[in-house]
Amino acid sequence: MVRKFRKTSCLIKLKKFIYLISPNRIKKTFYKELDKVLSVKKVIFFQLRLKKNSEKEIIEISKKIKKITKRHKVKLIINDSIKITNKVSADGCHVGQNDTIISSAKKKLKKKILGVTCHNSKKLCKIAIENKADYVAFGSFYLSKLKPKAIKSNLSILGWAKNNCKKKIVAIGGINARNYKKVLSKGANYIALSSFIWNNPKFEPKEAIKKFI
Repeated sequence: MVRKFRKTSCLIKLKKFIYLISPNRIKKTFYKELDKVLSVKKVIFFQLRLKKNSEKEIIEISKKIKKITKRHKVKLIINDSIKITNKVSADGCHVGQNDTIISSAKKKLKKKILGVTCHNSKKLCKIAIENKADYVAFGSFYLSKLKPKAIKSNLSILGWAKNNCKKKIVAIGGINARNYKKVLSKGANYIALSSFIWNNPKFEPKEAIKKFI
């Protein structure tokens, strides 16, 4: 007896688990590189973090980046500035402990995403949640080229946050292709990447992000 097998197709959706942070300086070639990186479909958030640019420059850069993130269905997050976030209609804003009064941040952002840096502190995490943060970020877990003087965090706080916060958790600081699985296994929903993607001496940005599977 000959059995006939019907061919079936299976669509595998790639899980987006990368929170990508911009390099400190945006070069002319950056926009094409970003487009290629986001085409890999692993990035859920892209944060524009520029500390040395003027407000006008950041707004201009944000508008260009927004076209790319929108095309790839990636959420655009602006670092520090609620004003710029609202002005360019970005998807959200990430604030540190010294950037703004967290209690008023959500009101100003309205329905936009609010992310809050909590370092290695359960107390700061609780305060962020009380003030309606949409995600909390912990780190630095490893030595970070982007923030070499960042407060060191213990991986155990990710497990605590997973069991107590009921919010999405972002792990930041020195994460690379060798250690990211450990960070995710400890409780992080998303891993923040920057230097490994934009300043990698061995791989171009698109090739670097393909190392995360």
